[in-house]
Amino acid sequence: MIAIVKESATPEQLSHFITWIEGRGYKTNVSQGDNETIVGIIGDTTRIDPFLLESMDIIERVQRVSEPFKKANRKFHPEDTVIDCGHGVLIGGGHFQVMAGPCSVEGKNLIQIAREVKKSGATMLRGGAYKPRTSPYSFQGMGERGLDILLEASAELDMPVVTEVMDPRDVQLFVDKKIDVMQIGARNAQNFSLLKEVGKTDIPVLLKRGIAGTVDELLMAAEYIMSEGNEKVILCERGIRSFETRTRNTFDVNAIPVLHNLSHLPVVGDPSHATGYTRYVRPAAYAATAAGADGLEIEVHNKPSEAWSDGAQALTPEMFADAMKRIALIRSAISADLDDQPAPEPGSMDAAPLAAERGVDA
Repeated sequence: MIAIVKESATPEQLSHFITWIEGRGYKTNVSQGDNETIVGIIGDTTRIDPFLLESMDIIERVQRVSEPFKKANRKFHPEDTVIDCGHGVLIGGGHFQVMAGPCSVEGKNLIQIAREVKKSGATMLRGGAYKPRTSPYSFQGMGERGLDILLEASAELDMPVVTEVMDPRDVQLFVDKKIDVMQIGARNAQNFSLLKEVGKTDIPVLLKRGIAGTVDELLMAAEYIMSEGNEKVILCERGIRSFETRTRNTFDVNAIPVLHNLSHLPVVGDPSHATGYTRYVRPAAYAATAAGADGLEIEVHNKPSEAWSDGAQALTPEMFADAMKRIALIRSAISADLDDQPAPEPGSMDAAPLAAERGVDA
């Protein structure tokens, strides 16, 4: 249930109302926007008489919320959430960021890759120090040493780092190391113990959609984190498993506008894990950008054929630089003021296809 507060309400009246609600065993979530203040009431609200609340001097109107996710719900928080990822980098509410880097931290080549992606416009450095792999015999990541290498690159380039935490017992290590953004991977999207543990921190969390998870399951996973007190959650569409076998996963571009409609949290797209093949990463990245994503997570490696994991889906620095230019053009186009633009002439939008964007390997 949400209660919309009248503009004439004083801070003292609002405080008294919150105390009154919480005194009856409910939790509250207050969202103060530019135009209105909303009090989200969380709990078994079937016992609350909405007409009683609307009879109060400070309440404009009351609305029941049927969705099980409350804190992540846009009805509770109409304005987009903007999250500070460190180093002055904001995401959400019009702030668009690109996270780029290798799938796995492999050593000193990370700093070379980091320099390349930053030069092309990436604002955050991604890289896995701990790697969940299907086979127990595959490379599992460098562990704590990998975190240190990420932080060395972060310090040199003044970039926030995004890296995956897999075990609740490792969360405190990430806190102690001052990792900027903790990533929850698809395989852990419903690891509720891990979700609760990162929810007890104040570190932003990049939460990926589960391998076969629904949009609602992604939002409920976010709710687990937010219910523990950490509301700095970034949602990530990274493709879902389907009957299709031509790509690693099926990139659900629909999910981006759907999530924006349902939730106030930032939404990013991961075209690398979604497609699984270098040739498809850039077109999927463009689609996510055009669909309104707040950011992208893209794998980049200077020698993909020698990558320790997921080299088949990594862009080279040159490919990434080209993609970033096109992403900027797409963002400019979808945000342009069209009032003064003439209608296109028939045939004027025809263009020669780009070989690299049509499945021809570079």
